[in-house]
Amino acid sequence: MNAAQPRPLEGLTILDLTTALAGPYATLLLAGLGARVIKIENPSNPDTMRNNAPYLGRDGVTLQKRDAGDLSLSLLERGRNKLGVTLNLKSEEGRAMFVDLARHADAVVENYSAGTADRLGIGYATLAQVNPRLVYTSISGFGADELGGQNRAMDTIVQALSGLMLTSGLAGDAPVRVGVPIGDLSAPLYATIGTLAALLQAQRTGRGQHVDVSLLGALTSVVACEQSDVMERLGQSTRTGNTLTRLAPFGVFATADGHVAICSPTDKFVAALFGAMGAPELARDARFSSRDQRVKHADELHARVEAWTSRVPTAQVVDTLGALGVPCGAVRTPGEAVRDTRALRRGETTRLEHPVFGDTGDVVVTGLPIRMSGAFTGFDRPAPQLGEHNAAVYAELLGLSDDQLRELAARAVI
Repeated sequence: MNAAQPRPLEGLTILDLTTALAGPYATLLLAGLGARVIKIENPSNPDTMRNNAPYLGRDGVTLQKRDAGDLSLSLLERGRNKLGVTLNLKSEEGRAMFVDLARHADAVVENYSAGTADRLGIGYATLAQVNPRLVYTSISGFGADELGGQNRAMDTIVQALSGLMLTSGLAGDAPVRVGVPIGDLSAPLYATIGTLAALLQAQRTGRGQHVDVSLLGALTSVVACEQSDVMERLGQSTRTGNTLTRLAPFGVFATADGHVAICSPTDKFVAALFGAMGAPELARDARFSSRDQRVKHADELHARVEAWTSRVPTAQVVDTLGALGVPCGAVRTPGEAVRDTRALRRGETTRLEHPVFGDTGDVVVTGLPIRMSGAFTGFDRPAPQLGEHNAAVYAELLGLSDDQLRELAARAVI
């Protein structure tokens, strides 16, 4: 990819009031697509992710911060391609400055608890009065309109409430938490889609709007894509471990030296699989000759598949089935997976460098898995230091002088 190409969202200005993961990931995507994202932090109480272990510094990766040069991987990853300013929104002057910034912005993204932005005087209703075309995106635990009772959420809580924890594992197992923060990562995808759609509408109509995405709603919507409760009513367990009964043979199977994923739901695939197993006659067996019968006899079918794979090395299973066109893949560690040469080449994952010390830790993080033929997408600037772009942003957008900025800093407004 050529960084000199135009960027899809070039010319758009987005004010970023987000913290932690769900919000910063949404604005990271927008920054990776070329928007000017201005990350706003309290000068005395900045984003908590700045203190998240592990850290990257001169000596590589550590679990404890040893000196000022050690920077949180969370910040280095989620802050890329963003501008960083400080602003105390709890002060009257700071709120007034933010309202002025909003006059020049195309969008605001925030992930406060529901109602917090309104209490601060920087909610959508207030900002829409000064900038009617503004798109205002809120990412919250349960929705911007859920102001009473439980309105704070973290990924594990949302995984629990969404039903996700009782879709993995086997019947009778304890709930299984998905190892990546899938709630905190799915909601920002919907928030980004909603923000872009609202920006397109604002370009046509001149009117912005409030985009409202909840972590619980996003993850529950994902869970609802797989009709687990319907399968349960039909006598199938909602928890089938490493296999998927309704598409049998479909799942993860032990090999002689690891595990392999095999997905053969169609007659063509399953015939090729049976041939590789040395049992082509199974394709004519009444129990396995149609999709419905394979679902009915899924446990027996999966046991037969694993009886074969367990005697064969993973690479051999993959090579054999791959040559026959059967979808399959080795089960890899996260470290192996993120270093896939295809993912690195395409920018879907990327090596993270310290802004001062360079590549000191062989750290691979998320890239931007969106490629375009006529535009640059991705990250080519490091995360900002706290308040690094105060002078540039406040001078350009608000016309403030160096003397004014020094005075504001002395009074802890910025």
